[in-house]
Amino acid sequence: MKRVLILLTMMVAFSNASFSQVPELDPVLISSSMQQKRIRETGRNIAILTKEDIKNIPANSLDELLRFVPGIEVQQRGPQGAQADLIIRGGTFQQVLVVIDGMRANEPLTGHFNAYIPILPEEIERIEVIKGAAAAIFGPDAVGGVIHVITKAFAQEYAAKNKTVFAALQTGQYNLFNGKIGFSASNEKSYLSIGLQQQKAKGMPLRGTTGYFDNDLGSISYSRKLNKQWRLMLRGAADKRDFNAQNFYTSFLSDTANETVSSTWQQLALTKTAEKSSFSLLVNARQLKDRYAFRPASIPNQNSTSLLNIDARNSVRLKWQQARLTTGIQVFSKQIRSNDRGNHQHLHTGIYANLQHQLLNRLFLTEGIRADWDQSYKWALIPQLNLAYIGSIATIRASISKGMRDADFTERYNNYNKKLVTGGSIGNPALEAERSLNMEVGADLFLDKPVQIHATLFQRNQASLIDWAPTVYADMPIRNNLIPTGVYALASNIANVKTRGAELDLSGDHGLGKGTRLKWKSGITRLRSTGKGNTLPSFYLSSHAKLLWNTNIRIMNKSGSISMGTVYKERKKQTANAINAAITSSYITMNLRIEKYLFQKKAGLMLQIDNLTDLAYSDLLGSIMPGRWMQFGGWMNLNK
Repeated sequence: MKRVLILLTMMVAFSNASFSQVPELDPVLISSSMQQKRIRETGRNIAILTKEDIKNIPANSLDELLRFVPGIEVQQRGPQGAQADLIIRGGTFQQVLVVIDGMRANEPLTGHFNAYIPILPEEIERIEVIKGAAAAIFGPDAVGGVIHVITKAFAQEYAAKNKTVFAALQTGQYNLFNGKIGFSASNEKSYLSIGLQQQKAKGMPLRGTTGYFDNDLGSISYSRKLNKQWRLMLRGAADKRDFNAQNFYTSFLSDTANETVSSTWQQLALTKTAEKSSFSLLVNARQLKDRYAFRPASIPNQNSTSLLNIDARNSVRLKWQQARLTTGIQVFSKQIRSNDRGNHQHLHTGIYANLQHQLLNRLFLTEGIRADWDQSYKWALIPQLNLAYIGSIATIRASISKGMRDADFTERYNNYNKKLVTGGSIGNPALEAERSLNMEVGADLFLDKPVQIHATLFQRNQASLIDWAPTVYADMPIRNNLIPTGVYALASNIANVKTRGAELDLSGDHGLGKGTRLKWKSGITRLRSTGKGNTLPSFYLSSHAKLLWNTNIRIMNKSGSISMGTVYKERKKQTANAINAAITSSYITMNLRIEKYLFQKKAGLMLQIDNLTDLAYSDLLGSIMPGRWMQFGGWMNLNK
């Protein structure tokens, strides 16, 4: 922490230094305030993954790709999109909000499905990662951070006629087959994209089974410029994932689970853009079916959920201080039908306002306020203030905000609709909503082309944190379907928790001569959490990394490229003797990809090695990740 403070002081000292050129490393984005704004003006630490980054990071799914983004901890239960939890700044996985083209995508059943993003990587224009709370803009769950996926259909500028056909095929150990094919076409008025993807493998041997997965995805998106001001965007997607789930949620020896998750997604955006104002009507719906069988002889849990989200917002430019005011209303409804959790509905609505303006020549402010009404916790007022002071090569920034997260259907009702439960996780209908106060201060240093340094200190004071805690039978709130000798974990408001941390993110883009370039991004996050009050031992809170180091690096020229992603974690050591499983106090793992370009980069051959050093590791206790995994394949991308 002291070293980061020293670095911040040095940045302040250099912030007004005079340099002849400021590098163009400050892209325009929309996530931080629902408005077009440059990163340096937001007052936030925001990471951007471009479409080139997404294409070249050595990963097979979006959750694996996010592992190598500085500041994001991905806790994988299974490989290649089977299942993973997303964590930012040490919060629980439900405290990260996934957004697709401005619309919340978190599934109401459980946060374990939030990484199921129903979009092919080739359809994505960029991914914006806001580190820290953004609840005043996006509403509940945006506590630890926001991952905003922006697709080409949503970002399309209709600049030129273009047709693209892409395809890829990959095979390897464990009977791996990965294949995808897609088509896109655009002109000055419209954009169309269609894609199909399948990922399947027999998987590595496990206890009495194999770590198989069979994931299928289909997606179609269309956008059209109706006239000079109005634009329409539509999307539909279907996603099915069938995978081995042994010890994904328990540490029981009898657990030989498998799970199938099927979801569909529909989205509409209607926007109007004028010289001094803009209007957007955004609607999305998601339906999900989950079938979980603890073992072949057991009656499976079957859950069906639906989410409907409507967001209408208007933005207008004001004469005062070059200001822009955005106001809006959001309504979302959640529903579940389940043989395990019962049948429930939930309604949430919020109104919000966001003002961004330039108070002084170099000082930018963003003030946000949101009033929410929720069926569980009723009324809540959520303010947020971001400041950014922009110097010639450095920006000093600060942010303070509140955050909210209500319990999901699993936390409230898990195992409540069963006749007999002999062990496992038990929901709690009496849970209070989590509330947090989030503060951060940081600086961004833009060196003379190509290096950037981002340093941040942050603190989150959280009340009524929800987590699963071991609880004896006598302390369970409802015992009519439990047994006195059962081993249970109850969803509880375990404590008031203070999390302090520091982030140091670095990136660079260097020319090495003879057409060769080196691009890299690296980040270190250090965390410390302390609890007050009724501090019970928890499951997910104790599993997050105390020290996290993510890196991705790529060397390329006209002939090919070499890319590597690395993750290093330090965390609490854990053991489960019943299943002979352990979590080590630290590990480092890396993926490697080597590509040879063909036909002027219209096609290529690739060799990818996941877990290059053949490390035996788990992110979550009992969920064993594969060892070294050799993969071979080829791709083509034809443009006309």
